[in-house]
Amino acid sequence: MFAVRIIPGALLLFVVVLLIAGQVNAQSWQEANPSDAGWSVEKLETAKRYSISLKPTAIMIVQDGKVIASWGEVSHKVNVASVRKSLLSALYGIAVSERRIDLSSSLADLDIDDKEPSLTATEKTATVRDLLMARSGIYHPAAYETGDIKRKRPARGSHAPGSHWFYNNWDFNALGTIYRQQTGEDIFQSFEKRIARPLDMDDFSARDGRYITEKFSRHPAYPFSLSARDAARFGQLFLNGGRWGNSQILPASWVEESTTAYSWTKRGRQGYGYMWWSLPSDVWGPNAAYAAGYGGQIIAYLPSKRMVVVQTVDLKQNPKGIRTSAFFDLLKHIVSAAP
Repeated sequence: MFAVRIIPGALLLFVVVLLIAGQVNAQSWQEANPSDAGWSVEKLETAKRYSISLKPTAIMIVQDGKVIASWGEVSHKVNVASVRKSLLSALYGIAVSERRIDLSSSLADLDIDDKEPSLTATEKTATVRDLLMARSGIYHPAAYETGDIKRKRPARGSHAPGSHWFYNNWDFNALGTIYRQQTGEDIFQSFEKRIARPLDMDDFSARDGRYITEKFSRHPAYPFSLSARDAARFGQLFLNGGRWGNSQILPASWVEESTTAYSWTKRGRQGYGYMWWSLPSDVWGPNAAYAAGYGGQIIAYLPSKRMVVVQTVDLKQNPKGIRTSAFFDLLKHIVSAAP
């Protein structure tokens, strides 16, 4: 028999609120005991101490779809900077599969241009695929560029479309314009509907994105704010080959295609796919990839370890941010602790 207790009104209201909250978050992450899962608790603690010294906002470590460890404010949303590009790449995968976007379309086909000095006829031969690979050969000033990109930007007309890799905000921003033009959808509302909701993200809404325009280009940047626990869901989606539960959210072929290296960069033998970075397989295992943003925003997944690791950094709290190389030192600590 169950005992029945009378709960005072205020306490009853509190319990109801808790129950509702539990229902709303019923799909939240499950946790695993690291020791039971075969992890070295001592090495995991070493990783945590090293991470805390870097001052991230939050860290999430997920293996086999369960949280092995987390620290910091995992529900705190931060501007994930260039991670936005990998988020848009996923939306492209859906749009391509629905035949709303053709990667072989040229900018001329799509009537894409920019402010003076406008694009040349040669530049307009660049395809959507060229832009996804950051190989457009279009070196027009762009919104939301870092000083480093501005300094290193090649001269206009110095490389033919498709012939040269350059991490180019013009390509990434124009892809946002193309997505909105070809699908008729707002980027952030589309992400909420097509990815965030199906993945049961806890924190994201379309209000967590904004467009940033600058006077010298008509193509706005589209920064997102994400929490670490929602970013981990996005990483898990790619680790799962585009599946979430019983649903194929992204085509598995797109997950593979978008994280394949088409260019090799100077960043530690890393490759670049469709707005995703790929990692050397001899170090991190096959098909490892990550999304990265200025200041230390990282969503990494390692299929060989069945693992997703997310780091977020609120630059208001830690203005210096965290170097990508420091994150990979942390990731080595984490991998050494994993079974």
